[in-house]
Amino acid sequence: MRRFYKDVTLGQQPGGFQVLLDGRGVKTVGGAPQIAPTEALAEALAAEWRRQGEKIDPASLPLRDMTDYAIDVVAPDQATIARGLVAYAETDTLCYRADPDEPLHARQQAVWEPLLGAFEATHGVSLVRVSGVLHRPQPPETLARLHDRLLTLDPFALAGVEAMTKLAASLVTGLAALDARHEGEPLALWQAACLEEEWQAELWGRDWEAEERRERREADFLRACAFAKMARA
Repeated sequence: MRRFYKDVTLGQQPGGFQVLLDGRGVKTVGGAPQIAPTEALAEALAAEWRRQGEKIDPASLPLRDMTDYAIDVVAPDQATIARGLVAYAETDTLCYRADPDEPLHARQQAVWEPLLGAFEATHGVSLVRVSGVLHRPQPPETLARLHDRLLTLDPFALAGVEAMTKLAASLVTGLAALDARHEGEPLALWQAACLEEEWQAELWGRDWEAEERRERREADFLRACAFAKMARA
């Protein structure tokens, strides 16, 4: 699609800010006004539109897509999104360890245990650690508390947490990225979630295609984290 606008500005609207293209407010794919809850997020959305050349590249508008998703999909049914995310806590990456006699277990303990301990203290929950691959259920009260915590998030933060959780296969990681104690540490959280991938790469060598995929996932994770934080600024 050819670029159809010259000026990109912001307009203050009830509930937040809207990107204006030649004075016309941007709408979501569902047809709703695309209102960002903070000026910081609105400015980031405007920057995406300003960077477009003669032709608009939809792939270069990821924050626009996340905003549309938050408004069109998450906001109307936050309970369904929360239930889907709680399922990740049942098999959270950070809870499943190698057998204690394996070298990998020591690294998992060193990297994951501080994160899990801090998460449990922050949210008042207890998570079961599992050695091996056999599934063990998490306490129902833990899952209920995490579900309630997710429902306290606004649709934009919840959309960001959902993206991070799916990329990391870890609800602990997705929620921890919003915690004040991890401010400025999203990359460290992502690297912790990828610990087993890194371990395998160190053992068997690196595959460039796998590395490229991980780099793309890392960029998506960091973007989702920034999106959630900008929406709460």
